[in-house]
Amino acid sequence: MMYLAHTAHWQFLGLMAGVLAWILTVTTAGLNEWRLWHVADVSVITSGVAWVGIWKACFYSHALPSLENCQSISIWDHFAPAEIPAAQVLIVLAVICGLAGNISAAVAMRMVYFSVEDRRNLRLVFLLAGTLYVLTGLLSLVPLVWNMSSVLNNSTIDFPPEFHLPEAPVRQQVGLAVGVGIFASVLMLISGLLFLCYRYAWQSLSSEAPRDTGDLHGPWKERTLAQKSELPNGHNHGIDNPSFQYEEAP
Repeated sequence: MMYLAHTAHWQFLGLMAGVLAWILTVTTAGLNEWRLWHVADVSVITSGVAWVGIWKACFYSHALPSLENCQSISIWDHFAPAEIPAAQVLIVLAVICGLAGNISAAVAMRMVYFSVEDRRNLRLVFLLAGTLYVLTGLLSLVPLVWNMSSVLNNSTIDFPPEFHLPEAPVRQQVGLAVGVGIFASVLMLISGLLFLCYRYAWQSLSSEAPRDTGDLHGPWKERTLAQKSELPNGHNHGIDNPSFQYEEAP
């Protein structure tokens, strides 16, 4: 069997990057700072800035009973623009695919580093891990770029009155969550390419000669048959022991 542990150092680095990228993707899904809305009226939003995420919108206020005021944004809310419910769905799918990709990548690295006998599924596992990583990167990158484009275009949102947010801010700013998410998506894509480009997984491992475990196969059989054919008079049942012949003599 081919020794492969020294050939997968970049893929091991890809696994570490994939785990980090998945953690950052989960962090992106939980952050509210997808959009920063700067408002002119600070009578309610006393901080002058509101955080609009994909799950809720929040701001600080001294005019309301609670200091931090948040209102949830549901996928069924009609006022939410298309990029927000799309982000809710795609970012959850990215978290699930990223977890599956990390598990597949860990199995692939275990096969390379610790498995010597059974590598029949090596190509399949590397292909699965790389595909899941690339899919995770794309699933998270699409809503991030979409929401960033809306911010750069200063798109409006018709919030209900209970949100205490204006339809259009004075200006918008891309939030921290978008930057973290884009960085995580790029890491995911790099990890996926590293696994997909692992050349030893694409080589034909089936060309390696299998181990000879049977008694009637391989060189041992040929040698035994050759030794039997060399016996005198074509006998292949063995030769009598001379000592037994001497004892039986009259």
